[in-house]
Amino acid sequence: MSRSPRSPLVLAGLLATAGVAHFATPRSFDATIPRALPGEPRTWTYASGAVELALAAGLALPKTRRAAALATAAFFVGVFPANVKMAVDWRHRPAPQKAAAIGRLPLQIPLVLWARSIAENGKGQA
Repeated sequence: MSRSPRSPLVLAGLLATAGVAHFATPRSFDATIPRALPGEPRTWTYASGAVELALAAGLALPKTRRAAALATAAFFVGVFPANVKMAVDWRHRPAPQKAAAIGRLPLQIPLVLWARSIAENGKGQA
């Protein structure tokens, strides 16, 4: 999978934006937290946002890029249940919202592959 030298920074930007959103509008993320997880949804929302910010920082720095990219791929797999919950919860919403929630599910695959391709390059220029 060929990527530009800016690819790690673009992924870092995506993660940073999502991380900030977790703190700016936590209520919308709280609803996606699976009930099976212990503790309060807000704690998971903030923890997820903090992880996204840390991963973004790691991807931005060449010295930590490979490890951060591997962790990012694992993170994308780990948050998949929240995306499934959102799709299930939104099944009765208007068509555009339902489509967005369902459309997020297959998007996880290219996100995981993107992060892995950054890690495989070592310097992040996959």
